[in-house]
Amino acid sequence: MNLQSNDFELFGLAQQFAQERTVLDARWKDLQRQAHPDKFVTQGAAAQRLALQWSVRINEAYQRLKDPLKRAAYLCELGGVSVNAQGNTGMPMEFLLQQMQWREALDAAPSPEVLEALRGEVDAAQHQLLQACADQLDVQHDYAAAAQTVCALMFIDKFSQNLSHVATNF
Repeated sequence: MNLQSNDFELFGLAQQFAQERTVLDARWKDLQRQAHPDKFVTQGAAAQRLALQWSVRINEAYQRLKDPLKRAAYLCELGGVSVNAQGNTGMPMEFLLQQMQWREALDAAPSPEVLEALRGEVDAAQHQLLQACADQLDVQHDYAAAAQTVCALMFIDKFSQNLSHVATNF
């Protein structure tokens, strides 16, 4: 193992958006077994510290790779395009209008059923954008377009969290 490897190299995976979660989970468990600090007790403090560094590195990579949004942003960065969601003011007008409509619908929702219908609409939009992102990253290798899609997905993810909070407290 090399601490300088990217997450995909570390996990022995193809550098692509499409990943099988079961393969990722199994590889994470295997890597954690190999690097667990308890395995290095007899080798001294330096070996245990190194094993702990490896364990932290493996967990950080796993957190990035298992989350589709984080994985997409990471792939964009590996492709040389930074996802700057906070500084991104260039979202398409139709996307921004959709966000405003969803926000208004959330604020005015009269019942849990209306919130559930909104949830379905948001989930469908998120699914569609994830598919577009997969195509942009794995087929087209268009990291700039994928970065824009990741920004849109971040907006939707934040809205989805707000929607869940409102639905829970309705």
